[in-house]
Order: sequence, then structure tokens, then C-alpha cells
Amino acid sequence: MRLDKLLARLGEASRSGCRELLRAGRVQVNGETARSGAYPVPEGAVVTLDGKALDCRMNRYLMMNKPAGVLTAREDAWQSTVMDLLPPVYASLGCMPVGRLDKDTTGLLLLTTDGELAHRLIAPARHVDKVYEAKVEGALDQTDVEAFAAGIPLGDFTALPAKLEILAPGVGLATVREGKFHQVKRMFGAVGKPVKELRRLRFGPLSLDETLSPGDYRELNDEEIAALYAAAGMKHE
Repeated sequence: MRLDKLLARLGEASRSGCRELLRAGRVQVNGETARSGAYPVPEGAVVTLDGKALDCRMNRYLMMNKPAGVLTAREDAWQSTVMDLLPPVYASLGCMPVGRLDKDTTGLLLLTTDGELAHRLIAPARHVDKVYEAKVEGALDQTDVEAFAAGIPLGDFTALPAKLEILAPGVGLATVREGKFHQVKRMFGAVGKPVKELRRLRFGPLSLDETLSPGDYRELNDEEIAALYAAAGMKHE
């Protein structure tokens, strides 16, 4: 990759700003001062700016504990989004949410720069489980468990059979294999138990890191990344 393109992708400066950095001799590649934007950066090279090594990874994988009140979107003209909670480098690299959580839904949200991985993880044909903790109005009972297991008609589609575990009279764990708009809320609403609070605890092989406060994030480790690719039926190099 060209050095000016790399610096721009990392959000260090605009393409024109990168040229100024290079002319000033502030950038080094493997210890050698680089003054041309066309300088080819080999894979695994150490690139420094003002003596500080840059994280040159193009692919990123994040787990966020999404708070209530923010949109799951790349950007929005009027409201805060999950991307506003991250350093700008992630947007520069093209990081995107995997699927969507409603504005008032909290919990595990995955983000990645790998569009194919994101697409496969949310594709209905993959049947990747998502687990939600729901606090509802009224008391859940065995009838609700059976309704979830049978598949619930929702007007425009019938939800696939899902698992409902009752934790307390007004608290349940729902495991679904789809992720359609407001699906979990609609399923509980269809059995007469409107959702008051909804939190996603698990997405495929990954569970929410409970050490993350609402709005916090961390990058996934190698084992977690490999597990996601396996769930998507992909090989990870």
C-alpha cells in the first residue's frame, strides 16, 4: 500500500496533509525516513509518526457494550451513533456494526471492517444464535415458552422457532436465529408481554464482556476472531 494512502486510512491526516507530514520528515518506515507518498509500505512494516509507532492493521474487530440512547448506524445527521463512541480511526478504516440493535436496546454489539464477515453473521441462512435478556410487563409462563418454540406469526413473517427460558416472572432469556427489525420485542408483544428493557448478552460464539461499562469497547482477541469466522463458515488468515 502507498504510504500516503495508509496514513489517510489510519486517520492521521488527509491525503494533502499526509504530503506535508512526509515533506517535513516526520514519518519513518522501518527506521528510514520516507518523504514520498508513493513509498510502498511492505506488509508487517513498522511505520512511525514523530517517533511513535502506528497500528497499521487494516482489519479490526470490536465488542461494544452498547448503551441506550444511541443509534446503531455509521452516521446520522441528528442523533448520536455507536461510531461516535469510538476513536475516529475506526471510521477511517471502514469499521461497521454487525447487524443492528434498537436505539433503546443495550448490550453486545460487534463491529468490524470485514464486510463479508458481517454479512454472513447476520444472514438468516447462517442461523447464528443471538441471546437477549428481556424484562417484560406481566409474568412469563410455560405458554409463552411453547409459543416461542413453535414459531410466532408476526404479520409480515413468522419468526423461526426460538428458545425462551424464564429467569423470573417478568424476566426471560430469548435465543433467536434471526435479526429482523424489532423482532424480539415483537415476539414478546405477540404473546402479550411487552418489553420494558432488552439487552443482548450473546452473539454467536461470543458473550458480552461484563467488565465493559455501557459505551465501552475492546478489540477482540485472536481466539474470539477465529470463533466468529468459524460461525460464519469462513477461513481466517
